[in-house]
Amino acid sequence: MVAKKGGSKGGGTGGAEEELARTPLQAIILADSFTTKFRPITLERPKVLLPLVNAPMIDYTLAWLESAGVEEVFVFCCAHSKQVIDYLDKSNWLGQPNFSVTTIESHNAISAGDALRLIYEQHVICGDFILVSGDTVSNMSLSQALKEHKERRRKDSNAVMTMVIKQSKPSPITHQSRLGTEELFMVIDPETKQLQYYEYKGDNLKGYLSLDKALLTDNTSISLQNDKQDCYIDICSPEVLSLFTDNFDYQHLRRDFVKGLLVDDIMGYKIYTHEIHSSYAARIDNYRSYDTISKDIIQRWTYPLVPDVPFFGNSATKLERQGMYR
Repeated sequence: MVAKKGGSKGGGTGGAEEELARTPLQAIILADSFTTKFRPITLERPKVLLPLVNAPMIDYTLAWLESAGVEEVFVFCCAHSKQVIDYLDKSNWLGQPNFSVTTIESHNAISAGDALRLIYEQHVICGDFILVSGDTVSNMSLSQALKEHKERRRKDSNAVMTMVIKQSKPSPITHQSRLGTEELFMVIDPETKQLQYYEYKGDNLKGYLSLDKALLTDNTSISLQNDKQDCYIDICSPEVLSLFTDNFDYQHLRRDFVKGLLVDDIMGYKIYTHEIHSSYAARIDNYRSYDTISKDIIQRWTYPLVPDVPFFGNSATKLERQGMYR
């Protein structure tokens, strides 16, 4: 177990802290990426149970959520669901005080949208929640991001999501980040941090980007950025689940849902960003990010989620001189 970073519990007297005290901080882990990028390995084994520096990927996600103050976690299992459920049943995660882990199983979901619609039908989410996938590695504190999200919600009920981002300048040659993802273009209001535009672009567009004129006419100032990495950590209001239920075209979290809300002028829902600077957050989305994040863990950028600090899933390891683990 790693040290608590603070999240749902605290000694503050503000409205955000009081609301967190009333409602347990909840999280949804999607234990299926709904992609085929890790085949043929994932034909027989779920991706979230693949070893990441000698510990299953999902243990890093659970250890971070537990240290960040999350109290209730719902793990959605689809592909190889029995293996994931059996692993969690035999692990120590189910017996932790003030940290409950519940699995939700489905054999019919083919996308993240389907998963969230099924979770909505379970009526288990009772407030703002953290949405991540089971291949996320992070050591960030959720306190500030939650505070900002709840303050916006009090002022504007249409502020339904806060996305965590961090700086990651793409290569000028490959136009890819160090995690192997394509160059990401975002338009963000520099004052409110509201997300206005979101698009992954490859080098096939030769540097040209087309923006709607309304972005310039409707905003006093905007910031076009291509040096940010989407950490795929979202703080969501309960309305997010109902939005997926109301629109069955929403399948992919970014390609359909985020971009769909950004172009929807009728409902007026808003997405904001929270940038982290000194903390670590990344998602294993492909083989290159698998390699990069493994090296980051060994080089201790993810502390305290490192081999020589015990948390559930990793084995006893000792750090010796010159970065040697034994």
